[in-house]
Amino acid sequence: MDWLVSIAEFLVNEILSQPAYLIGLITAAGLIALKKSAGQVVGGAIKATLGFLLIGAGATLVVGALAPLGEMIQGATGAHGVIPTNEAIVGIAQEQYGARVAWLMILGFAISLLLARFTPLRYVFLTGHHMLFMATLLTMVLAIAGQPSWIVVVVGGVLLGILLVAMPAFAHPWTKRVTGNDSVAIGHFGTAGYIAAGATGQLVGRRSRSTEEMNLPEGLRFLRDSMVATALSMVLIYLIMSLVFLAKVGKEAAFKAFGEDGAAGASGVGDYVMQSVMQGLQFGIAVAVILFGVRTILGELVPAFQGIARKLVPGAVPSLDAPIVFPYAQNAVLIGFISSFIGGLISLGLLAWVFHPAFGLALVLPGLVPHFFTGGAAGVYGNATGGRRGAALGAFVNGVLITFLPALLLKVLGAFGEENTTFGDADFGWFGTLIGYSAKVGDAIGIVLMLLIGAVILLGAIVVQKRVVETGWDPGARRDALMPPVETLSPAAAGSGAEGARVTYAKIAPPRGAPAPPPPPDGDGG
Repeated sequence: MDWLVSIAEFLVNEILSQPAYLIGLITAAGLIALKKSAGQVVGGAIKATLGFLLIGAGATLVVGALAPLGEMIQGATGAHGVIPTNEAIVGIAQEQYGARVAWLMILGFAISLLLARFTPLRYVFLTGHHMLFMATLLTMVLAIAGQPSWIVVVVGGVLLGILLVAMPAFAHPWTKRVTGNDSVAIGHFGTAGYIAAGATGQLVGRRSRSTEEMNLPEGLRFLRDSMVATALSMVLIYLIMSLVFLAKVGKEAAFKAFGEDGAAGASGVGDYVMQSVMQGLQFGIAVAVILFGVRTILGELVPAFQGIARKLVPGAVPSLDAPIVFPYAQNAVLIGFISSFIGGLISLGLLAWVFHPAFGLALVLPGLVPHFFTGGAAGVYGNATGGRRGAALGAFVNGVLITFLPALLLKVLGAFGEENTTFGDADFGWFGTLIGYSAKVGDAIGIVLMLLIGAVILLGAIVVQKRVVETGWDPGARRDALMPPVETLSPAAAGSGAEGARVTYAKIAPPRGAPAPPPPPDGDGG
């Protein structure tokens, strides 16, 4: 049996947990189904793989650019506590639960494909590393609760399979609002934060203009370039925090903030300040790399996916990682990151002053990486339904969620709650907490409760799909009607040369330059 475990671990750890490989294989399968030539199959698969590697390279640059800033913030505020980092807690858990995680993930992905094939939830989840993260979380909470190994794999696999098709469905009305089409869905376990951001935008931003329509003075026109605006904003944040950090801890300790990976750190105040500037500029480069990777993969995956969808899951929609929405509102990404981080800081204060003394909740420090990726995506969703106010307040709500939910999750992680890290994104928090407490009830009753939770989520997603997604409900339609009317030439008048106008309404839709799905392959029709 050891060879079966080795094969399963190889498939999960070396292929299925690597989104670049998974996307490349999916793209190749789709192109083969479309009967493309060998050269087109190989080229398309490699290009899609490179697109995801570009996203990963950009993410690595983001992590590197944010690391010294995180140390400065902790030093300047004096806060100590848990820093949510998915990769860290998964790495710790893999040593103890690796085999169970492998089988649970394989079973969960297979169940998700069956559900996509035989239910209205035609979503195929392609974010391999998030599948691994959720499989690890489910293994941990079930095993810690004392459930036997076969229950961990079977029940956990069923729950994972349900989440992989249900969460994209819950978010899809807002995702369609962001992208303007039905070509992709969000496949990322920060979905609760994105839905909350979109709903917040609906409440607060009915007359707020889009973040992409900011009118800048002539002298600030250069800020319309999102890469420039992002880099400049991060330079200012870095400079402010570095000076506060320097004033609080002194030169010797402050200079060490840039001494990661064996580096000597800053050699003087001037070097310290300029290294802060450089880190802000590196952040701007990182975001540009991510956006280019997203455009690359969209150009290859969407048409190729139509081939595999026709064969395996007719009408399927690929569910992709959170940065897939970044190009649709690039200013909103930066606004969302900052607002989410502020929400995390305020929530940390509430934890320290109220919820830690009263309920024993851990102090969850605002990790810059989860706040950037989930906060940035939340800003895009909030902007789609509520413009600038929606982007700011929607992402703020996301920041509150990804601070309090990890604190609640730590209560069901047993000894892993003392590792100074935990899962960071919103869905890990609420779902892990529910399943963790249900599993602790007892063997039989706990299994029933967990499966009941899964059934409720699945049925709820089906209802949303049938009554909300498929009916074409637009979460921003009411806001569109409240925006100032714009007179445009009517089609009839335009065709005849006669004068005539019709009233349309300003709408937050994909901005100029956002990626659009390519035309369907030959034979698909309109």
